[in-house]
Amino acid sequence: MPDSVTRTDDAPARVRLVFLHGWGADANDLTPLGDALASTLSVPAECIQLEAPEAHPDGYGKQWYGLFPADWQAVPTAVQTLQQRLEQLSLGEIPLSKTVLIGFSQGGAMALHVGCNLPLAGVIGCSAYPHPNWQPPLVRPPVLLLHGLNDDVVPKEASEELHQLLQRGGMGCDLTTFPGGHAIPREAEDAMASSINVWLD
Repeated sequence: MPDSVTRTDDAPARVRLVFLHGWGADANDLTPLGDALASTLSVPAECIQLEAPEAHPDGYGKQWYGLFPADWQAVPTAVQTLQQRLEQLSLGEIPLSKTVLIGFSQGGAMALHVGCNLPLAGVIGCSAYPHPNWQPPLVRPPVLLLHGLNDDVVPKEASEELHQLLQRGGMGCDLTTFPGGHAIPREAEDAMASSINVWLD
């Protein structure tokens, strides 16, 4: 499944939302979320669903790197490859400064690791976790973290650890928790829309 690109209307897009799916999903997994978030914006938006490059070991979906067991040695290459893909997007009409990167679960870990090193409008990690020994740069985009209180796949403590790491530089970082598990409920969607509208105003 190739990357998926959608636009809110026929007018040239002025902002961009980029989505990174979780382990075992594909580029279409977060399309409904992208449509919902783009509809809250006051300017034409482009949504890009990037697909992870590796096949999932169970034979369906994709992965950014092996996760069960975790292949942490593959993370640097995965991060470099994703950064190059995002930098390629900036060569078009919409700069990175008008781009928000949004990731769920494994995609959230990737979004934070890569996005904090780029001049993005903002980064959102939902049910995300930090890669081992990851240290965010002191200068980075604003970050929103979201996590279900009853997440039994990625415990909420993972986002709490991310929050501590990201606060050290004194840059913007909000952590919002919500009832539920490893999913993106309406409460999380509303929090994303609020931050995105501020960042892209």
